Amino acid sequence: TESGRHQHTLTDLLYYVSNIPGIERLRFATSHPRYFTERLIRACHELPEVCEHFHIPFQSGDNDILKAMARGYTHQKYRRIINTIRDYMPDASISADAIVGFPGETEAQFENTLKLVDDIGFDQLNTAAYSPRPGTPAALWENQLPEEVKCDRLQRLNHLVAVKAAERSQRYLGRIEEVLVEDQNPKDNTQVMGRTKGNRLTFFSGDINHLKGELVLVKITEARAFSLTGQRVEE
Repeated sequence: TESGRHQHTLTDLLYYVSNIPGIERLRFATSHPRYFTERLIRACHELPEVCEHFHIPFQSGDNDILKAMARGYTHQKYRRIINTIRDYMPDASISADAIVGFPGETEAQFENTLKLVDDIGFDQLNTAAYSPRPGTPAALWENQLPEEVKCDRLQRLNHLVAVKAAERSQRYLGRIEEVLVEDQNPKDNTQVMGRTKGNRLTFFSGDINHLKGELVLVKITEARAFSLTGQRVEE
């Protein structure tokens, strides 16, 4: 910087925090594709405390829509980021955000989003139909899409997301995963639930009073689109 001081980055912070005694897991919530660097990916690979889960919103798989959204990247750049992550960490979990029905979005442009989702295969995808937000330029555009079109596209996207996530979940079957226990299963008080390093919600039998906040080894016996079930492995 002009003052001569070093400008620290998220990557620097990860290296720093990983050296603090007692920290066993580090997870960062999200990153804009414009700022996602190979150095950050390499740090996540090198530091065992950092969870191999990356939430990187893409919003649309069409370059013209991305430009209209002023996102500052192309779908090709987004794909390169995901490919680089998987080059370093083939088993990394990838989640994202996507919007359908942005003003002026054509069927062909929406299908570009479907193609990106099909090609990448997300572990989880937060989806939404566009709704005008007061004070934003897009809210004033005349080419707003009918609600029924947005609803149809959202349903089609969600179906594909569930199919791809279910396919991704199969890789967990039979594996032993380290699960951080968070709470009791609200639907079954004989079970607890927690998350793998890849952020998969996992259920197994146990007493929350003894296990909350603990890292537990669990053998995965069932794999669904967005959650797993397993049996605790006694150490």
